[in-house]
Amino acid sequence: MPNYSGVWSLPTQMQAQAQGNWPSPPAYGLFGGNSNNSNVIQYIDITTAGNSIDFGDLSTTNNFTSSFSSATRGVWSGGQAVSTASNVIQYVTILSLGNATDFGDLATARFQAAACSNSTRGLTGAGYSTNFLDSIEYTTIASTGNAVSFGDLLYSPAQAGSCASTTRGLWAGGYAVTASVTTIKYVTIATTGNAVDFGNLTTVSINSGSAASSTRAVFAVTGTTLEYVTIASTGSATDFGDLTGSGAGGSGAASSSIRGVFSFIGSLNVMDFITISTTGNASDFGDLLSGGSACGACSNAHGGL
Repeated sequence: MPNYSGVWSLPTQMQAQAQGNWPSPPAYGLFGGNSNNSNVIQYIDITTAGNSIDFGDLSTTNNFTSSFSSATRGVWSGGQAVSTASNVIQYVTILSLGNATDFGDLATARFQAAACSNSTRGLTGAGYSTNFLDSIEYTTIASTGNAVSFGDLLYSPAQAGSCASTTRGLWAGGYAVTASVTTIKYVTIATTGNAVDFGNLTTVSINSGSAASSTRAVFAVTGTTLEYVTIASTGSATDFGDLTGSGAGGSGAASSSIRGVFSFIGSLNVMDFITISTTGNASDFGDLLSGGSACGACSNAHGGL
């Protein structure tokens, strides 16, 4: 039997699982694209700490893409390819290293959108095309095909944060037309329809990475601040703690049901992690291969699964 206490690479874990020696899939976080118009996908094991490892490539160079996932697939939707809004949806199999494959298209090309999912549906909402958008589109993650209309978010943010429980998808903050906002909205993922008011962040937010367990959502807002809400309720956010980086807000975030891992905006390649069920300041997790600004992050173990 293998020694499970060590940090294994993804190929080693896949081989062990195929041989019946690995009890369950590990919790992986994937970060795709960044503000340097990169097509790199990199991954981490959320349960440990350490630097990211190369996974493969997106089909296009991409920044400000959004990402969602099931337990088996990671999906990236939209983004900005050089200077043009993209409608491309692409996916990978999370436990299989390699390049992304075409999934379908968004109805509206967009970048700086925010996405979330449960185990069956992925939702991409808001963002910017030639104007600010408030529409939400959805796909069935286990299939391939074009996204279809879900409803409207009823505010039009770019660079909001979004995450989900098994039943609800939340969008928080962002830059809405003229200013950063504190708005939080939610939808019921299994239905279609317009979003409903949830409450507010206490701090205006932009470039908000977000992580969630099945009960709690944590948003990295402007500056170093982390705030959280209880997903099944409604109401305003509460202070959680701070990130380690001075003046850095979360850009991409991936989570298990226990931990949230945030990448930083700007040229930094730093990652921080928190324990979602507690409150307190973040700790250093490790470094990305390349900076985490404007990337799309997802995992096979987040709170929506």
